[in-house]
Amino acid sequence: VQLVESGGGSVQPGGSLRLSCAASGFTFSNYAMRWYRQAPGKERELVAAIRSSGGRTDYADSVKGRFTISRVNAKNTVYLQMNSLTPEDTGVYYCYANWAAGGRTYWGQGTQVTVSS
Repeated sequence: VQLVESGGGSVQPGGSLRLSCAASGFTFSNYAMRWYRQAPGKERELVAAIRSSGGRTDYADSVKGRFTISRVNAKNTVYLQMNSLTPEDTGVYYCYANWAAGGRTYWGQGTQVTVSS
């Protein structure tokens, strides 16, 4: 089982990044997916979530209107489009998979996002 994040990097305030999380080793379409982030010295926080079918999404108040989570089940991939980035968005972003019915969860290794001028 693997969740591999990519797309992180350094960007100036106001910029955009698109994170990807490629899944393998499990039935991706069964799993709800989430993005979390952890800033230095802070607890990990939920950023965005999407149901297994992609029919419903939820966002932290701090990113509503700026971030968009999406998924393509045929590609076993979930995305996080991040626009209008601010320094407060800096942190390590983690992909998370959850299959409630089967009681299984998986984490990716994380990708660093740094927003700085």
